[in-house]
Amino acid sequence: MDQPAHPSQPPQPAAPAPVPAAPVPYGTPDAPRVAVRGEATLEVDPEIARLTITISARGADRRAALDDLTRRNNQVLALVKPYGEAVEKLETGAFSVTPEINPKSRHERVRAYHGRVHLTATLTDFTALGELTTRLADLDLTRVDGPWWGLRPDSPAYGRARQQAVREAVQRAREYAGALGSRLVALTELADLDAEQGPLQPVAAATRGRSAFGGPADRDTAAALDLEPQRQTVYAHVNARFTITPPEL
Repeated sequence: MDQPAHPSQPPQPAAPAPVPAAPVPYGTPDAPRVAVRGEATLEVDPEIARLTITISARGADRRAALDDLTRRNNQVLALVKPYGEAVEKLETGAFSVTPEINPKSRHERVRAYHGRVHLTATLTDFTALGELTTRLADLDLTRVDGPWWGLRPDSPAYGRARQQAVREAVQRAREYAGALGSRLVALTELADLDAEQGPLQPVAAATRGRSAFGGPADRDTAAALDLEPQRQTVYAHVNARFTITPPEL
């Protein structure tokens, strides 16, 4: 007589995979770690200089203010553009025409219109900078601020500072290991904290055309300013962690 078939056994769940051990955030007696900070500070010559130019106009009506502002803006452009490659960029920023209301009027009666245009000139040839600054400041109702010295965003100075910071971190870690009778084995972490230039610093106070203060403008050619480039400071900081051989204590 046939034996009754046994019911099939349910599949057994697979054994869970072993959980990998979490990395130890600190060293062990067999593999000590050393954490150091590498720093670098470089003093380099500037690569660019920026001038901000503010052109103003005032008129009894809107059209007169616009006409004067357009004429003075064209004068500035005609003055800057012939410098050619010495001027890397010439950019127009904010433009405004603002009505001035007569405070003594009961109605919204406009007494005058004020117009302004802001431009930024970026120069790479510093021999032309003093002459251009003086000629711009000699224009009617034209204000010049700067120069602000700086570096380009892709300046090689940033790379040199980072490399120097890394080399200092390695040297510092090697010195700590040597003090323990150990030697460096491997790099486990390198963190770039920052590598940036400090804020651009103006070295010349704001310079205005004399007519902006109400005085008569001197039509004679003014002597070019002698502007000395301001050296730039580049910083780089890194954190580094190394494993070392067991110390000989």
